[in-house]
Amino acid sequence: MYPENIGGNLSLDETSYTKGELYTVLTNKSAKGKKGSIVAMIQGVQSESIIKILKKIPEEKREMVKEVTLDMAGNMGKIVSSCFRKATKVIDRFHVQKLAYEAVQELRIKHRWIAIDQENKKIDECKKNNKSIEIPEYNNGDSPKQLLARSRYLLFKSESKWTEKQKVRSQILFDEYPDIKKAYLLSQKLGWIYENSIDKTTARTRLAKWIEMVRQSGFKSFNTISNTINNHYPQILNYFDNKSTNAAAESFNAKIKAFRAQLRGVVDIEFFLFRLQVLYA
Repeated sequence: MYPENIGGNLSLDETSYTKGELYTVLTNKSAKGKKGSIVAMIQGVQSESIIKILKKIPEEKREMVKEVTLDMAGNMGKIVSSCFRKATKVIDRFHVQKLAYEAVQELRIKHRWIAIDQENKKIDECKKNNKSIEIPEYNNGDSPKQLLARSRYLLFKSESKWTEKQKVRSQILFDEYPDIKKAYLLSQKLGWIYENSIDKTTARTRLAKWIEMVRQSGFKSFNTISNTINNHYPQILNYFDNKSTNAAAESFNAKIKAFRAQLRGVVDIEFFLFRLQVLYA
């Protein structure tokens, strides 16, 4: 723990250094992932034990914190409420959007399993009747199974960022599976709200309309997302005050993982943490 690194804007996140062991990491955004970034690095994610440790930081320093970005995990919110009482909690926009992207992928995977099953049945039927196996292909050369597998990455991106081949593939995908198109457009609409809403009032209205669109769509997974948004509405809307994200924490985690990869894994955890301290605390 490094109280001297505390600042007005912090990020709270969790990461794994080795063997799936989780650490809760509190970082100072103003350090921009360099020396002075780490405020605290605590083993585990149990809120009570983390709160107990963070409260060792003098109260006057903890009251300096004005804003903390975090994800939607209940333990993270509890930590901020207990330790940084004057701080505004901001739920990271990318965690919200990630839920929408995962809902689209869930639908794609569901169709892919059906396509795999249909292809296997066709192969079995051809073998039984001693016929040559012919798998149908679309005009871009994809079979139904391949189309659904190769569409994964384009569904994460906006249309403006598609390559020419992805545009062709998306057209075929959306013609064959209109429900995937509908789900994709819902996920992109959520991203558009974040990009184009200038204040809380506008964002609140647009999110309410998006939730109604989700309700009418009938997608179970998207209904789960809309319920999640309803349950975290104030913290999600706080994003539109300063457009703060948890990107600093994610970037810091990426640096740690890259460092771990350079060392080909972590054998001596204490020494690894010591090196992180020297570099980033």
